[in-house]
Amino acid sequence: MHKSRLCQVIIDCQAADLADATEFWSKAFGLAVGPAEKRASEKYVTLGSGKEDFRLLLQKVDHPSRLHLDIEADDVEREAARLEELGAKRIEQIRTWWVMEAPTGHRFCVVRPQRERFPADVNTWP
Repeated sequence: MHKSRLCQVIIDCQAADLADATEFWSKAFGLAVGPAEKRASEKYVTLGSGKEDFRLLLQKVDHPSRLHLDIEADDVEREAARLEELGAKRIEQIRTWWVMEAPTGHRFCVVRPQRERFPADVNTWP
């Protein structure tokens, strides 16, 4: 058995830096720029307190701007395999996570847990 859930919505921004995108999206959602605990570079900005049900991130990217979702799992490989059985395709493995594509063409990532623990009501899969 393994566990998984939606953990992040990422706004991919094709931009030289994230300052203008951060200003726009933080004002659009009424969210302050979040804690810098994950900012190893200027590639990511967190919006909100980090205590929301899922995180909202801005990510600087080289491809056209779009949204993507992250699904966190305590077993990334098993979750990717489960999603493949549902019709998703693996696109690329990056370090510890998989970039995948849904049958609808939407990209998403399967990542390791992003918080200390899963809530009691998290999805559990055989």
